[in-house]
Amino acid sequence: MASLTRAMRRPISAISGQALFEGRSTSVVHFSSKAPMPPLKGDEFLKNAFFEVKKKFETALGILRKEKITIDPDDPKALSHYAQVMKTVREKAGLYSESQRISNTIRDFTEGIPDARSYLEKLSEIRVKSGIKDEIGAEKMMMEALEKVEKQLKKPLMRSDKKSMALLQAEFDVINKKLGIRKEDLPKLEEKVELDIAKVQLEEIKQDAKEAIETHKKRQGAKAADIEVDVKSLDMRNFL
Repeated sequence: MASLTRAMRRPISAISGQALFEGRSTSVVHFSSKAPMPPLKGDEFLKNAFFEVKKKFETALGILRKEKITIDPDDPKALSHYAQVMKTVREKAGLYSESQRISNTIRDFTEGIPDARSYLEKLSEIRVKSGIKDEIGAEKMMMEALEKVEKQLKKPLMRSDKKSMALLQAEFDVINKKLGIRKEDLPKLEEKVELDIAKVQLEEIKQDAKEAIETHKKRQGAKAADIEVDVKSLDMRNFL
């Protein structure tokens, strides 16, 4: 359930901030606290970390045990419900959203990259590894914008060169305008991102369930060969 999917609109708009200009590191931990922990030593640190993770895990399970999730990623109603449940889990357990996680991942893996080209190439690598689809060809447009700026400069564009980076930012602003993306639209775009992520997660759950059913049937042998199980009829709460 940890896979990420995302339209490339969010990363383009995120570049309008300082992500491309500065390298900052943020750890990516699924059951991490949003508030920093005070410095601790040895057993005390491990004990506190264990109980923090345990508390978040139990909170998440408590919510999931109460909700009937239909394993049908192609049903808009089931998908919307699953996305809402996972949002509740994150809010109650104090976890990062998938959008926040991907932003943290980008910051973490691009820290220290000196030039804009390597940054965009790393962004592409993160996108591919995360299962993110570039549905609108944003990656190509960003790279074309970079090539245009570097052609004007007649040298590689360094992220520390604020004056030249401003030229690239201007090109990105043109792209955003062309795509009809405004800063005020980001909340809605992030909602779409979360729904896309939920769909991939539900598809993974469906695939895992199918594989588990087939494995069970093989173990049962001939007597189970003709048994058909509709994944949508399964109640996930019975397996928690």
